[in-house]
Amino acid sequence: MKKVLSIVIVVAIVAALAAAITSCDSTTKYKVGIVQLVTHDALDAATNGFKQALIDKLGANSVEFIVQNAAGDSAQCATIVNGFVTSNVDLIMANATPALQAAANATTTIPVLGTSVTDYASALGLKDFNGTVGGNVSGTSDLAPLKDQAAMVIELCPNAKTVGIIYCSAESNSKYQADIVAVELKAQGVENVKIYTFADTNDVQTVVTKAANECDALYIPTDNTCASCTETINAITEPQKIPVICGEEAICKGCGVATLSISYYNLGYKTGEMAAKILQGTSKVSEMPIEYDAAPVKKYLASRCTTIGLTVPSSYTAIEE
Repeated sequence: MKKVLSIVIVVAIVAALAAAITSCDSTTKYKVGIVQLVTHDALDAATNGFKQALIDKLGANSVEFIVQNAAGDSAQCATIVNGFVTSNVDLIMANATPALQAAANATTTIPVLGTSVTDYASALGLKDFNGTVGGNVSGTSDLAPLKDQAAMVIELCPNAKTVGIIYCSAESNSKYQADIVAVELKAQGVENVKIYTFADTNDVQTVVTKAANECDALYIPTDNTCASCTETINAITEPQKIPVICGEEAICKGCGVATLSISYYNLGYKTGEMAAKILQGTSKVSEMPIEYDAAPVKKYLASRCTTIGLTVPSSYTAIEE
């Protein structure tokens, strides 16, 4: 009898172990492709926030991240996302506008979430955009209020008669920001607003030198090419004591004096939360509106403001250096 009982117990234990193993094996493992346009602080922070949100929501063992960086090459974004499509990933996160455009062109079935994208209508050529892209695309926007950014330029540089706006002509989101800020600056009393564009990094030094010689202050939107060239820009503007107001904090650290800044980590995290809902089946990407950082903060770089001789209101928060 004891022998039979022992056999029964052993069989029960083996069955329980087998069930546990089966349960572990049946855990869903999502494959998520991440395409990032270029390496710089803002985009890196967005990618890190995105990954952390999915780990927090789904568990570290439930997500396989395939992270690819296009090194600033828009054509490489297309190559990367086509690889994701071939691998049949469960979701694509596209970090920056060219990455989003490549992903949207590569698939109409795999969910695509953008982040660090300023204006989805401009990026995707949408007409009558109501806040929801539809189809297989949604995401988050890094747009801080442009009217408030223009007001910041005037607040910090009240005597500036000529303000220059610098951006890369290949970035549609940058043009979108520049056009609006130009209108706002004029509406708020700036006499002359000049637009300076460059096609790629090879033209940055020449264009910025011209702008610094002709303007009293400069504005740079959330432009990825400018973000990769801040050292070049600062080498021209700081010695001439030309204040540069920027659309985001990473550019400001490199060459600016102040910014109306969002948290790219929080923006990426919000994107990851959206991804978790899609993967779990609780939300449809086609019905998800574009989301924003609701609390941009006025920030300044104290050391550069001191060098240039710029006084900043007490309502601004110092950027950690």
